[in-house]
Amino acid sequence: MLENPKVNIKIKLASLWTSATFCYLYGDYFELYTPDKVNSLISGDNIMDSPSMLLIASIILAIPSIMVALSIFLKPKINRILNIVFGAIFTIMMIFIGIMSTNEWYLFYVFLAFLESIITALIVWYAWKWPKEKSGL
Repeated sequence: MLENPKVNIKIKLASLWTSATFCYLYGDYFELYTPDKVNSLISGDNIMDSPSMLLIASIILAIPSIMVALSIFLKPKINRILNIVFGAIFTIMMIFIGIMSTNEWYLFYVFLAFLESIITALIVWYAWKWPKEKSGL
């Protein structure tokens, strides 16, 4: 039999945030292959058409990346709260994006959005079920 050691909750959460971050990156990268995407980037005719929109997008996408490290380093109470809050926000956001991306060329985006929402829902679930300390009396 192969050993199956118990994985610490912090490692589980950091791993899930890492997986979600990779999916976000792949989705944005693959979007470059959709018709007229490169032309819209060159012409500036896209949703990221201002410095403030780029800043907002950067802040939003920095959260999952930062949560990888925070899930390891933060104390359990604040760690649990942040994982539940940000996990829920990203789950809702990705479900919305998946529903809104119904164009044939964006089926990959729908797939990734729903996969990401499952991953972030698991983050909420694991954080919600955070193991309690055993009292050693």
